[in-house]
Amino acid sequence: MTETEKEYSINIRRIESYKFEIDFNLEKADKIIVDEDPPQGNNEGGDPSRMLAASIAHCTMSSLLFCMEKSRATVGEMSAKAKVAFGRDENKRLRITDIRLDIDVKVPDADIPKLQRCIPIFEDFCTVTQSVKKGINIKTEIKFNREKD
Repeated sequence: MTETEKEYSINIRRIESYKFEIDFNLEKADKIIVDEDPPQGNNEGGDPSRMLAASIAHCTMSSLLFCMEKSRATVGEMSAKAKVAFGRDENKRLRITDIRLDIDVKVPDADIPKLQRCIPIFEDFCTVTQSVKKGINIKTEIKFNREKD
């Protein structure tokens, strides 16, 4: 792995049950609510697997858009659907097995060749998708702060 080039932090706090608030520490960004599916949560926000799918979709679409803009293509509406599949691992733990991303992009017919040039390369520039594909070293540290009686 290379040296750290950029870093930032986000803050997350529990509101109640499995509902949390995420603060991206960005002046112009709202905080968002995340939650688990029932029975633990109440579906009051995206759960971790939905957030992962959203991150992959957003990053992949942004990489495609960047490539198309560099190719001087006129880009219209863009949308995507991410389909997340689950299965059990060897320890019977539920895991994400596949994420299928279908992207729709509106471009003028004259710019279709520019889109074709981007197809083989754009995904390689998506930080999130490529990181997830290769695996991420995650280190967790837990601090317990005692509440006073």
